[in-house]
Amino acid sequence: MKILAKFILHTLLGWKVENGFPQEPKKYIVIAAPHTSWVDFPIAMLTRMSQGTMVHFIGKGSLFKWPFGYFFKALGGTPVDRSKNNNLVDAVIEIFNSKEEFRLGLSPEGTRKKVEKWKTGFYYIAKGANVPIVMATLDFENKKVKISEPYYITNDLEEDFKNFKVFFKNIRGKKPELS
Repeated sequence: MKILAKFILHTLLGWKVENGFPQEPKKYIVIAAPHTSWVDFPIAMLTRMSQGTMVHFIGKGSLFKWPFGYFFKALGGTPVDRSKNNNLVDAVIEIFNSKEEFRLGLSPEGTRKKVEKWKTGFYYIAKGANVPIVMATLDFENKKVKISEPYYITNDLEEDFKNFKVFFKNIRGKKPELS
């Protein structure tokens, strides 16, 4: 599967990957941005497969219903109910705490629409699970996925978010007007 994913991503689609997903530590959160199109998902999946690193994801519950539910679960997905007032952060921290190896990919925007401010759930998951954050771009303008080294958050949310924004500065998504 790794060879096929590399062939599709690099040869057929012309994408490059700068750095790979870190093999250590065994647990971290991947924040990928900008998230502007449904096309982000297949590029992310091909990147993950081409690297041979399992990065799980969560998605709205409707994605996991028939006929696609089995497919998304097989790819490493877990459905979440966004309509209820549940504590998703604590639930994901429990998943991290229960596993020896777990990587979770999230969109800090929380949507494909243009946002002025990122959601903070990923940050509090990283803090509660005591795991670093790995940043990954989806730069459609240059057909490049750039992956950072693990970033260990501090207790200064504002300063950490400034560092995240520097990594993603000037990156254009599939729909640049939503970046």
